[in-house]
Amino acid sequence: MAKATVRKTSKNKTKSAGSSKAAKGAKPAKAPAKRYSATPADRSDRAHLMSVIQGTTGCSAKAAKETFDGLIGTITASLKKNKKVQLTGFGSFTVAKRPARKGRNPSTGESIRIKASKAVRFKNGQTLKRSV
Repeated sequence: MAKATVRKTSKNKTKSAGSSKAAKGAKPAKAPAKRYSATPADRSDRAHLMSVIQGTTGCSAKAAKETFDGLIGTITASLKKNKKVQLTGFGSFTVAKRPARKGRNPSTGESIRIKASKAVRFKNGQTLKRSV
């Protein structure tokens, strides 16, 4: 059986040459992956998301509500100005313009004019696409 060599460090502490895990090439333990839960059936998505913000950041319920409202307000304001909102890995929100067109009333068969409108479109990101 081989003896472990003992050496002195600059602060007069002794260390065993073979006792360190890093010296043996062991990898540091990975942190466990975060597990997120879907919104329960008895709660609204908004309330669930605010509780997730509160739980992960450790802030108060009021601060979580303000954070969530600020996020939604910023996205809404950007879309009102026809700007694209891109959340990397999650997806992007854009405004699509629909031109005016002719349509038909299904109950009477009468021709009607449909006004031009705008709609919000969402395109999922690669990370979200792979996870679903």
